[in-house]
Amino acid sequence: MDATPLPGHDQLYDWAPCGLLIAGSGGLVKEANSTLCAWLRCRRDELVGKVAVQELLTVGGRIFWQTHLQPLLRMQGSVAEVKLELQWRDSPLLPVMLNAAERQWRGEVLLQVAVFVAEDRHKYEGELLLQRQRAEDLAAQHAEDQRALSAAQTQAEDRAQFAEQLVGMVSHDIRNPLSVIQMSAVVLERGVGAEQQKASVARIARAVQRVQHLIGDLLDFTQARLGGGLSIRKLPDVDLHQSIADAVGELAVGFPDCVLRHERAGTGHCSADPDRIVQAIGNLVGNAASHGDKRQPITVRTEDAQGVFRLFVHNAGAPIPPELLPNLFEPMVRGKAAGVAQGVGLGLFIVRAIVQAHGGKVSVRSSADEGTTVRIDLPCA
Repeated sequence: MDATPLPGHDQLYDWAPCGLLIAGSGGLVKEANSTLCAWLRCRRDELVGKVAVQELLTVGGRIFWQTHLQPLLRMQGSVAEVKLELQWRDSPLLPVMLNAAERQWRGEVLLQVAVFVAEDRHKYEGELLLQRQRAEDLAAQHAEDQRALSAAQTQAEDRAQFAEQLVGMVSHDIRNPLSVIQMSAVVLERGVGAEQQKASVARIARAVQRVQHLIGDLLDFTQARLGGGLSIRKLPDVDLHQSIADAVGELAVGFPDCVLRHERAGTGHCSADPDRIVQAIGNLVGNAASHGDKRQPITVRTEDAQGVFRLFVHNAGAPIPPELLPNLFEPMVRGKAAGVAQGVGLGLFIVRAIVQAHGGKVSVRSSADEGTTVRIDLPCA
């Protein structure tokens, strides 16, 4: 039988499978066992009488000690299973579970602390947090995917509905000029007189022009909406004053019932696609002629100042309804003139696409007193 004596109390304290320390009421370490010193990679004489318990904690642990643990110890005398991290000088960070209690001993309040290494628990908790974060990320991604899918479905439905409406409107708008062409062809087949022939040929030409204009609008719309923007061919130095003046003169012939005026200020030289700018002017003047007061002139004013070319198209008459203004430049927004819908509703959309392709801005202001003014700002350079 082995007669070797068992370890004494001092050895049991020093060899305990947990870190043990005793501190005074101010926190200064009075005793620490070998286990704790080994974990902290220090000697006992480096701690005893020289270091306070809270100095063995990380910065966050010290704040927690001051704000939570000390008040709890004062109130209830002990705390248990408090997760903290120890670090002494250059030793590695050591996650631990801490039990502490205040005890009266020979007229002095002593703080007894037991420390248990919690590296495995720390890793487990870290893995749990990581998995929770991954689960939250997956849930957020799933929710985002669901929103994107819902948005895509809504967009697809809107596009399908838009396509149906566009086909119906184009079919209606193209039927009228085709009817004119057919009726004029029937008149020509009857062998009518020269004047009637001339009138029929003129009607056919106008109808063909309307169809060509409609097809051009549809092609521009397709390019602007589905092709990422309207294509333009900028020239480095264009006299937009003159290009617009020529366009106004041609438009005056096309709108004989209206009075068109062109006012200019400045040099008018700008880097732009003159054909596209003239196209935008044509759409704006056409709108003004359809919806404005024909007894008062349509004014096209152009000016340039401080590197910006400004273009204004103004007409008098009934103002644009306020509910239409926010979406005026969207496709298929059509006004009413004399109770009849005008065009397929792509004109102002194409105007905005032309302006945006030039890096400019377009806006509209409309009131009963001032009439309607569309303003275009284009960078000159």
